[in-house]
Amino acid sequence: MPVAIASISSDLKSQFFDGLAPSECKTILGAATPRRFVANSVVTNQGHPADQLSLLTKGCARYFFITEEGKKLLLKWLGPGDLFGGRAILSRRSTYLASTEVVKDSSALVWDRTTIRGFVERYPRLLENALLTASDYVTWQLTSYICLACSTARQRVAHVLVNLAHSMGQTVPGGIELHITNEDLANAASVTPFTASRLMSEWQRRGALVKATFAFGP
Repeated sequence: MPVAIASISSDLKSQFFDGLAPSECKTILGAATPRRFVANSVVTNQGHPADQLSLLTKGCARYFFITEEGKKLLLKWLGPGDLFGGRAILSRRSTYLASTEVVKDSSALVWDRTTIRGFVERYPRLLENALLTASDYVTWQLTSYICLACSTARQRVAHVLVNLAHSMGQTVPGGIELHITNEDLANAASVTPFTASRLMSEWQRRGALVKATFAFGP
């Protein structure tokens, strides 16, 4: 089971610390720099040097990729306990494959490349855990590709909603609350915004979900 990071939050867990003793976790966490990011901030950029590893401790973030034509493709969504900037761990200096943006006000712990590389050499289990995380991302991408190739638009939108509800949703009286726009949902499911809006309205009429408007404040 993922280890709890008690010094930050009693309910925050991260696969990155699996198999490490509490004293080892404390040492690694103590070397990190706490950072806060305002909503809609881009915190890593594709193609830039991968010089920092970050652990999201609060809020919500997501990977995205900008194509040569300037189209923004939304990739994996991230929640508390998830890593971003993982290429900073590699022994060979590299660049970020994708960009990361926070969707709402968020907090993270950040290690520079030299520091986290030192911990990887000192605690080899960190590298194994990072590889497991990378494997999870590959699995997610494969599942998304299969869904795109074999599923209808309705099935893809439902798949994205269910996955995001499990990974990013907050339990509230009566169900699970999920903050996502029709445009973001359409991008993630590879459908048009019109299709996403139509399906959401249909499911709301059937009582499967409730749509509401939110404004993220500071």
